[in-house]
Amino acid sequence: MEKKQPIIELKHIKKCYAKDVPVIYDFNLTINEGEFVTFLGPSGCGKTTILRMLAGFETPTSGEILFNGEDISDLPPNERKFNTVFQKYALFPHLNIYDNISFGLKEKKVPKDEIEKKVKRVLEIVDLEGFEKRKIDSLSGGQQQRIAIARAIVNEPKILLLDEPLSALDYKMRQEMQIELKNMHKELGITFIFVTHDQEEALMMSDKIVVMSKGQIQQVGTPEEIYNKPQNAFVADFIGESNIFDGIKKEGNLIHFAHHDFVCHDDHEPGTRLDVVIRPEDVILTTPDKGKFTGEVISCLFCGKFYEVAVLSDKNEIEAHILHELTPGTKVGIDFTADTIHTMPKDLKVNHYVGVMEKDGYLRLTDGCVPVPIKEVFEGYKLEHGHIVDEDSHKAHLEGEKLKMFFPSKLADLSDDPEEGYFQGNIISIIYKGDHYNYRILSENKVEYSVDDEDLWNIGDFVSVVIPEDAMVFERVLEDAE
Repeated sequence: MEKKQPIIELKHIKKCYAKDVPVIYDFNLTINEGEFVTFLGPSGCGKTTILRMLAGFETPTSGEILFNGEDISDLPPNERKFNTVFQKYALFPHLNIYDNISFGLKEKKVPKDEIEKKVKRVLEIVDLEGFEKRKIDSLSGGQQQRIAIARAIVNEPKILLLDEPLSALDYKMRQEMQIELKNMHKELGITFIFVTHDQEEALMMSDKIVVMSKGQIQQVGTPEEIYNKPQNAFVADFIGESNIFDGIKKEGNLIHFAHHDFVCHDDHEPGTRLDVVIRPEDVILTTPDKGKFTGEVISCLFCGKFYEVAVLSDKNEIEAHILHELTPGTKVGIDFTADTIHTMPKDLKVNHYVGVMEKDGYLRLTDGCVPVPIKEVFEGYKLEHGHIVDEDSHKAHLEGEKLKMFFPSKLADLSDDPEEGYFQGNIISIIYKGDHYNYRILSENKVEYSVDDEDLWNIGDFVSVVIPEDAMVFERVLEDAE
């Protein structure tokens, strides 16, 4: 099989808007010729910004956009061999279909007979031959969508950029257009770069999916890799339905989660803290005597192709997709096979912050919050009568020196009282982990905190992060370790 050549390379792309706040951080990606690549992520993750920089409507603050090895970062849109299909189609309502499609060719002074051949050809591709004289307002949403694509591909671009072009269509029409777009991609053989927030759409259409969050790439892979082997809890939670648990690797081939041990073939060092992912379709519900552990059905919803069942075991709520109905209150056994358990090492970099000693016993973090009192001893020092002293009980003058503070997510708590915690911010993400929620909180100064809490909060809520003083751990930052 012939290896595909890179056509687009994004190298260390950074994009800032107001106040020099970056919306895209050190973005690196290679797109091969002829691929169908989808940027996937929630609203505000930066996917459309990347597309607009590729199209030339935005310029990177720093970094390079290479097309066939040449930097086009500052090249205007009309000089790029790309065409864009927008969410709102941008068709000319006063022109018929033929004139809409041929508009760009006429601007380029292409001979009339050649224009006719090209327009006829693209109308065949989008399955609208014979529609040349029809008015735009006589077409359905799906037909207008296809005319927008025809107008883009008639210019024979090297790359077709598609900015959520199916989002305005109803569900059935969107499914039909997904198939048509995939077929067009195969027939044309050009590179498609597609933006969507619809996971099902991305999984069905793409050769490669780029999952994004907060201006950064979370994972790049085939649809199968993204779905079956997510690299972190965000991807697992965003792509399809998932049961996500906090776990730990034990000796041998065992991992511990949901209060039980399970056989798992993933290779980790004993003691490694894990995020454990099991898809609902892989949850086995059986009779109580045959399960690894038991639970009680608390809801059962018919979803067309399957029943969505929620089972409560201890404090863990587990979702299963099965083919038959179960009555709430039914006792069931629960199990998972080893090959359906996917594990990922936890991100242990969260809640690690560097600050400067303001005075003995207080640390001011770079977040600019109120000084944090140091109550725990860190290596080489101890507390005596409210003062930090060295091992020989000599008073330590640490003012101005750097210290690192960290705390476990599970030992912190959230409050709606702004005076209660040392840190405040807005909730930007929520991941349910069986018996609790993991929240990410972003402060006004763009510092992020991770907190586990049993209570349900909402995206956007302004909260305080409450950390027990004995949960904070401090370390001195040595100059040669920086």
